[in-house]
Amino acid sequence: MQAPRPLPYLQSTPKSHVDLHLEVGIVPESGSETIVSKTNFQYMYWSMAQQLAHHTVNGCAVKAGDLMASGTISGEKDDSFGSLLELSWNGTRPLPLHGGETRTFLEDGDTVVMRGHCEKDGIRIGFGEVTGKLLPAKPWKP
Repeated sequence: MQAPRPLPYLQSTPKSHVDLHLEVGIVPESGSETIVSKTNFQYMYWSMAQQLAHHTVNGCAVKAGDLMASGTISGEKDDSFGSLLELSWNGTRPLPLHGGETRTFLEDGDTVVMRGHCEKDGIRIGFGEVTGKLLPAKPWKP
């Protein structure tokens, strides 16, 4: 149950959230992947249906094909937080990576890997993975 209780038009059943398993890994340029977070969309305070209702009741013109984003998805345990800022406690607790490196924040050359899947009754639907590599900033030229 949501606390505080939402307005009536935003109330939903307890099982309105999608059981979407998510994980994030970091691959340093010279190393192997370390999974730094495993979380689930069920931890979200607002379901996507509630977010859509909230947008439209305020006059937002949502149309077919529009993308909705959830924002950061943080779980209840230290290893299920949804951002590196949370995972490293604002940079005060370095995360150990395979190979002995640590991270408090991403570094040039790091690749972030995100994966997601739903699973129920032995059936698994995966969404593949998305990766992004942090490149060094281009030198500034006046």
